[in-house]
Amino acid sequence: MKQLTKAEEEVMQVLWQLKKSNVAAIIDELPNPKPAYNTVSTIVRILESKGFVDHEQEGKGYLYFPLLKKSEYSHQSINKLVDGYFQGSFKSMVSFFMKKNDMTLSELESILKEIKTADPTEKNKKQENQK
Repeated sequence: MKQLTKAEEEVMQVLWQLKKSNVAAIIDELPNPKPAYNTVSTIVRILESKGFVDHEQEGKGYLYFPLLKKSEYSHQSINKLVDGYFQGSFKSMVSFFMKKNDMTLSELESILKEIKTADPTEKNKKQENQK
């Protein structure tokens, strides 16, 4: 999967939120200073060429919608981060963030609780895919 630039990711965040939108509505959701219409239109077309977005005709314009779920992109991005900076070790990543962010014991316990209550079938699927 291709990586998104910062500007592309910003537009995708809006599209994931809105589900379906024209360029003007995307611009409305972006922070100030607002980019030019042509800039956002170009970014959307680039996203379409990368396979992240598609469109449908609405009157004289287009409505754009994401083809990729936010969770799928997030998963891929996190894996790339872990592989690139932590030699594929989630343990090293968690340890790094724990030390750098002065994580409290209660925050760590909360994370452990979430891990323990995670769907075990998802964990088994991941282990099977790694074999």
